[in-house]
Amino acid sequence: MKYEKFRAKVKNLPIIDIRYLKLAGEYNHAFKIQLQRWQKKGKVIKLKRGLYVLNSEDRKDNLSRLFISKELYGPSYVSLEYALSFYGLIPEKVVDITCVTTKKTMSFENAMGKFIYQHIKEKYFTGFSEQRDDSNFAYFIATPEKAVVDFLYLNQNRFSGDYKRVLLESFRFQNTDILDKTKMVNYTELFFSSKLEKIIKLLV
Repeated sequence: MKYEKFRAKVKNLPIIDIRYLKLAGEYNHAFKIQLQRWQKKGKVIKLKRGLYVLNSEDRKDNLSRLFISKELYGPSYVSLEYALSFYGLIPEKVVDITCVTTKKTMSFENAMGKFIYQHIKEKYFTGFSEQRDDSNFAYFIATPEKAVVDFLYLNQNRFSGDYKRVLLESFRFQNTDILDKTKMVNYTELFFSSKLEKIIKLLV
């Protein structure tokens, strides 16, 4: 298959899933080799095994990394450092997309960037909403309160001794006035962790 024909077939697909091509009868050994050639030429970008996008010039839509994070590995939602930076709760600009998932911890690195997924239990998998990027594609992101709770829960091992000192010296939170204290407490109670509760009380 020539690239022009392939591009015409998939140009309306934001993400090219090999499973779709297999169902359509388009995937065989010869096509697999051709796909590898297109990757080398930069015509097709591999996100992970079995998942691709066309290069930016040939794609119909501009894909955000937030949308890609949902498609790469799920169920998941954006949280932790990226969400904290997104909401202005920490001063640092975070480049890597950080997410939580009910699946095992995983990371992917491709031409779109680095995507990091940390495992949490299914009963903690809440406190997020569906949003839309500039191309109207959906992605999931934690509320500001849940992003903080997720982050502190997964970093509890960094707290010992004087929790307040650790918060001030190692976690440079800012703009905490935007946080709803009631939501913070409610999310914290999901984790049944007395240590986390103490940390959150100090923060709020």
